[in-house]
Amino acid sequence: MNHDLLKRIISDQHQVIKNTLIVERDIELERDANYVLVGLRRAGKSTLLYKRVKDLVKEGVDWDQIIYINFDDERLLNFNVNDFDDIVTVAEELSDKKHYFYFDEIQDIEGWEKFAIRLANQHYKVDITGSNAKMLSKEVQAKLGGRYISKEVMPFSFREFLRAHGKENVDFSAKDAGLTNALLSEYFVYGGFPETIGFKNKRECASNVYQKVLYNDIIVHNEIRNENGVKLMIKKIAESIKQDLSYTRIQNIITGIGYKISKDIIIDYCGYCKDAFLFLTLENYYASFLDKSSNPKYYFMDNGLLNLFVDDKKSSLLENVVALKLYRDNKENLYYLKGNKSDVDFYLSDTNTAIQVALSLDDKEVYDREINNLIEFAKHSQDNSNLIIVTYEEEDVINVEDKTINVMPLKKFLLR
Repeated sequence: MNHDLLKRIISDQHQVIKNTLIVERDIELERDANYVLVGLRRAGKSTLLYKRVKDLVKEGVDWDQIIYINFDDERLLNFNVNDFDDIVTVAEELSDKKHYFYFDEIQDIEGWEKFAIRLANQHYKVDITGSNAKMLSKEVQAKLGGRYISKEVMPFSFREFLRAHGKENVDFSAKDAGLTNALLSEYFVYGGFPETIGFKNKRECASNVYQKVLYNDIIVHNEIRNENGVKLMIKKIAESIKQDLSYTRIQNIITGIGYKISKDIIIDYCGYCKDAFLFLTLENYYASFLDKSSNPKYYFMDNGLLNLFVDDKKSSLLENVVALKLYRDNKENLYYLKGNKSDVDFYLSDTNTAIQVALSLDDKEVYDREINNLIEFAKHSQDNSNLIIVTYEEEDVINVEDKTINVMPLKKFLLR
């Protein structure tokens, strides 16, 4: 690899970092640990590394000690495993002091794990980002041998979104209500991609992210030839948010409109979309071990992405944003419930919390359905249960059959 080119790439990246405004994230990173940050493209992984770089510079580290390379740079299209040594050589040419290595979107360079291990073994400080869930797999973790901490990064939470708009603290007073409600509406529809802050056409911004994920991380990465098939599947899953979907049902939905696609292909495509962090899936807590993954519920990793596919479906956006909040806070214990006489949108197994989602409880049919599902769950629960209904803006406490149900507006739920 041409050393002068690598030096230009590193220098150019230094300028990008210097010019980037950092928004504090609610993500803690140990100063001296090595990290593999993974997650959806444009979720803010790189900016987390930028902050680490800026913190080092504040401590007195020279920029020449910072070796930051973004493998999305088109100048590195022909980069391969044999070129990694050139990075270390260039680092030594730039400075004879301790080096700090940062590698963005490294997942497509075959053999990157061995290079990462070698640097860690040589006691270099190394942070890595990637946009493929396989970097979280047990296989990759075994290869890295405990030398790196893996962490998933999602787009902004609502609290982080408020912080990015200079609204750190919300006291829910009347004077705050107008601004926070406007920001909630924006977050609800266009999501929490950091780069949407300050953009007028936020839908276009989300669309650009989707196109990047679709073509780079799903179609090209997995060498998919049937582009229309995967795009149609994604659209149909978006239209079926809130429902549990088996692979067979997805296939039937698609073939029902006259498009031929096999169940095996559907399974592959869903896996590719999950690997690219386009979707997250929840399992049915009541299902048997063998059936848990056969009928998942699908949610998009950001409301801005889901909004590209749904027209005037606030109920879908509401359930999706609630799913994201729960997944961010407690994904290891998050399920849905279907069966055993109850049907509950979300269930947190560690706290025995059942959560229903409804735009409004004004309609008696909706009110009765949501209340009855929670009461049925509580009746069959052996432990004390926490019962919650998240609405868009209603707040109440409902007492039914010695059970207390907290009705919570979305804004308070997202900030609790």
